[in-house]
Amino acid sequence: MSIYLIRHTAPLIDKGTCYGQADIDVKESFYDEAAIIKTAMPVELQKVWSSPLQRCRKLAEHLFPAHPINLEHKLKEINCGEWELQKWDDIPSHIIDPWMEDYVNVRIPGGENYLDLYDRVVDAFLNIASGETPAAIVTHGGVIRSILAHITGTPLLDSFKAFSIYYGCVIRVSRNGDGFVHEVLSNIPTAKEQHKPSPK
Repeated sequence: MSIYLIRHTAPLIDKGTCYGQADIDVKESFYDEAAIIKTAMPVELQKVWSSPLQRCRKLAEHLFPAHPINLEHKLKEINCGEWELQKWDDIPSHIIDPWMEDYVNVRIPGGENYLDLYDRVVDAFLNIASGETPAAIVTHGGVIRSILAHITGTPLLDSFKAFSIYYGCVIRVSRNGDGFVHEVLSNIPTAKEQHKPSPK
């Protein structure tokens, strides 16, 4: 049993912008990035799952043109609510500080917290893992990090330090007894992402 977790390629958005479920397109480097992803993928797959957001759906359709793409809303990135497409540095400190101090439990206004994301993602992952494999999941950094936290027992608070997940990464998850193991197949460092305001 193998499931290939694939993060979308670089999104077409200015650095320092907060985005989660905003439906952002991909950069012109898409085809070059996708070519690297292809080198880490197996020839045969049974199922392909994808977040419905276009930065994932376009990659899934490009990588697997012969497969129907199963769009799963639970595989979307975290919902950033009122902060979607705002500059991180423009969000007032009295609003963002509570979330910065406990993003696992504190919800973004009008959106989700990390636990909300984790719960829906794990539900989707276990459903996929119980079905036909090998399978591919084309999705987002937060989704992949949630899956890895689940299968390794890593506390969500520690998951950003534990798992570096760059655009276009490919990670194979395999069943091992009653649990799962993972192997990084491709994870080329890209420009550092910004998911919080700049240091003062």
